[in-house]
Amino acid sequence: MSTDPVTDDRADGRDETPNERADRNWDELMQELRVMQTGTQILTGFLLAVAFQQRFTDLDALQHDLYIVLVALSAVATVLSLAPVGMHRALFGRRRKPELVRLASRIVKIDLFVIGLLTAGVTTLIVDFTVGRTAGAVTLVVTLLAVLALWAWLPRAVRTRSRRETT
Repeated sequence: MSTDPVTDDRADGRDETPNERADRNWDELMQELRVMQTGTQILTGFLLAVAFQQRFTDLDALQHDLYIVLVALSAVATVLSLAPVGMHRALFGRRRKPELVRLASRIVKIDLFVIGLLTAGVTTLIVDFTVGRTAGAVTLVVTLLAVLALWAWLPRAVRTRSRRETT
């Protein structure tokens, strides 16, 4: 561990200042947001196009309500994915990067939750409309379980395994 107060003393093998760490973490967050924004834009485009298709009037009341919820979730996901960029613009040059990184990280986690719901909902709507209600319900459960497993359980399992290996 470094005794130099300018050098970050975290025991992760990196020799970087707190500002360098914040810059690196910010860059990583921006890469994650680029991926999230692309996926969200594709889902949003799909949802907006659906309303203008001839068969849109064939949606039953539940499918129509689900569609409206999905459009709202899509808007929320878009706003959340743009929020860190807006915050960066507002705080640029004010030496607040570590605070910005912490807040942006929380926003990205919330956005991942919203995108998980959005993805499950869009898949459910498509299967419900094309195959049937039971298949749609099964799709919802399976998709939510997959999101939970890949976005919550798997990272937790990796962290637990890493802790065991280091002790």
